Amino acid sequence: MPTATYADRREQLEHYFDRTAVEAWKRLTSDAPVSGIRATVREGRDRMRATLLDWLPRDLAGRRILDAGCGTGALAVEAARRGAHVVAIDLSPNLVGLAQERIGRDHGHGRIEFRVGDMFDPALGHFDHVVGMDSLIHYRPADVVRVLAGLAGRTGQSMLFTFAPSSAFLQAFLAVGRLVPRGDRSPAIVPVAERTLRRRIEAEPALAGWRTARTQRVARGFYTSQALEVLRGH
Repeated sequence: MPTATYADRREQLEHYFDRTAVEAWKRLTSDAPVSGIRATVREGRDRMRATLLDWLPRDLAGRRILDAGCGTGALAVEAARRGAHVVAIDLSPNLVGLAQERIGRDHGHGRIEFRVGDMFDPALGHFDHVVGMDSLIHYRPADVVRVLAGLAGRTGQSMLFTFAPSSAFLQAFLAVGRLVPRGDRSPAIVPVAERTLRRRIEAEPALAGWRTARTQRVARGFYTSQALEVLRGH
């Protein structure tokens, strides 16, 4: 089960994305002009989304996918257009509402079921694939692995997620961010070394029968994130 640390951070994220940052995310995920810094974040997120979608089968007809931390639903839409039944969940009711407003009924050949809540909820059922784009970057490695372990028992083929790769630039950027008053900044990103994360995954008993596979880092200006693929089987 996730720890108290996970629950505390989840509450901070819910408050931030549903109240403090909803207007910023609404603009960032639209086609509206944004500043140079936000433009690099938008470009980086677009590239990361494309990477995760490339790691899924091209034909997703009949597949059930969990979009964990769906935000405004861009990844869910692309998966549904390829035939998937997507359960798109986010902590923020405002972001989920915005996703539903933007997407309407046009899901291609698949279907999107929007939910407000926690990706870890067992009531969501079983999936062929789980995708968590930038939804675990605020959690400690131990909590990330616990979430994966909890999802593994309900996932048939792959879990794709992103983490904040540890680097001198990111550490310096976070140090500067700590100077901003608490009420004006987002919950802290937790940098982690790839080897540390792989080692923790391999050592987790609940992830026996799973293996880490492809990885891809995306760095665009102020956006840096790294995708990791975890596959069932050897």
